[in-house]
Amino acid sequence: MAASSPVSKTIYLGPFAHCVTLAELEICEKGVIGVDEQGVIRFVEKEVEIEDLRAKFEGWEDANVVEARNGFFFPGFIDTHTHAPQHPNTGLFGKTTLLDWLDTYTFPLESSFSSIDKASRIYTNFVSRTLSHGTTTCAYFATRHVEATNLLADICLARGQRALVGRVCMDRLSPDYYRDESVERAVRDSQACIDYVRSIDAAGSIVRPIITPRFAPSCTAPCLAGLGKLAQETDAFIQTHVSENTSECELVKELFPDSASYTHVYEEAALLTPKTILAHAIHLSPEERKLIKERGSKISHCPASNTALTSGCCPVRELLNEGLTIGLGTDVSGGFSPSILEEVRHAIWTSRFVAMGTPTASTPTLNNAAKLSTAEALYLATRGGAAVVGLEDQVGGFEVGKQFDAQMIQLGSVPEEGDREGAFGEEGAGGPVDLFGFESAEEKVEKWVYSGDDRNCVAVWVRGRLVHKTARYKA
Repeated sequence: MAASSPVSKTIYLGPFAHCVTLAELEICEKGVIGVDEQGVIRFVEKEVEIEDLRAKFEGWEDANVVEARNGFFFPGFIDTHTHAPQHPNTGLFGKTTLLDWLDTYTFPLESSFSSIDKASRIYTNFVSRTLSHGTTTCAYFATRHVEATNLLADICLARGQRALVGRVCMDRLSPDYYRDESVERAVRDSQACIDYVRSIDAAGSIVRPIITPRFAPSCTAPCLAGLGKLAQETDAFIQTHVSENTSECELVKELFPDSASYTHVYEEAALLTPKTILAHAIHLSPEERKLIKERGSKISHCPASNTALTSGCCPVRELLNEGLTIGLGTDVSGGFSPSILEEVRHAIWTSRFVAMGTPTASTPTLNNAAKLSTAEALYLATRGGAAVVGLEDQVGGFEVGKQFDAQMIQLGSVPEEGDREGAFGEEGAGGPVDLFGFESAEEKVEKWVYSGDDRNCVAVWVRGRLVHKTARYKA
């Protein structure tokens, strides 16, 4: 299972589900998807027999067949914001909030990536872990170390996971042992990583570089400007954080007193572009939202992290209504799981927290308009994320011409006599999702969304190439 392994014509047979629009989740109970040797979807048929299909499409008589048994195919998840070096700290945040969490947990761990052996151990594990959760594309923050950052790109390319890989830049408000010694060093090392990533994947078909100022408080204005100029010269993507935490927002006001807002700090450095990913975006003013939309920049919503670090509840419904482009991010290790499916749930819960708000005499009832539906959260995890990372024309759904980035979901099946021995089927097949045989297709998807995990993800493909499988996968 590597990016260099060949791809054969394959017919994917069985139920599939994908988001057609923000509000519409299409579920086909009897589907057929044909994928060619380039990993491109060549036909999508519904309610047909495979024998009829082979006769209909010349040249597909000898194609491989992969069948979804007791489950369905779903588009690969897209993680629009995570920190690969922080993986060992997943679940460790105690009672900290953002700024002290960085000092307590994050900077000491990230600085240790001067050891390439340590970086290799952590990065190989994290890429495998994200793939096992159905993540086919990931926007990675690395560390300030050029060699370790380039290694992460190598690993993603070798495993076949689409990735944006960025060397983190910071020339202040980080420990002396872990910061860029100058603006020139930050720009030069970022350029080196861009050049390396493009040397191993010139077309950017799997890995692409991304310029990564950590966030405004850790970068001086000259550093941000230098990175903005580099982005213009290299036409590279940009990722950073914005308005995650109220204390952070106050700190930005102190550090950039002449800027109208946190968002304007990035605007003044030419870092707000259609290729910019802004993580969190919880505490934006209406003027900031307007500016982000005008510049075509995108937002990564990280609900689990926002709750874990008590940063706040992002009003996603308002942002969507205003026309902003939004995907989901795990934000490991602020977030406690590498699973985008977990983020789907938390996005829904966060929207309900916003809907509940704090009841008052004048507003005693729920603000139901703030709530996200299951379909909407799944859209953010797939098509929304694809738009955030610039792949909306290539992945996110099952249409002719798109590339086949997908996961096979397998669900449980409770026998008529029940599970008297507690074995839960063959090798625990189906993970935590129990089906009793009377669920509708929609209910099966709902059960997976609200109680599924990586045990349900038995196989993953990127561009038609198998990049992850479990023992339960039967080709």
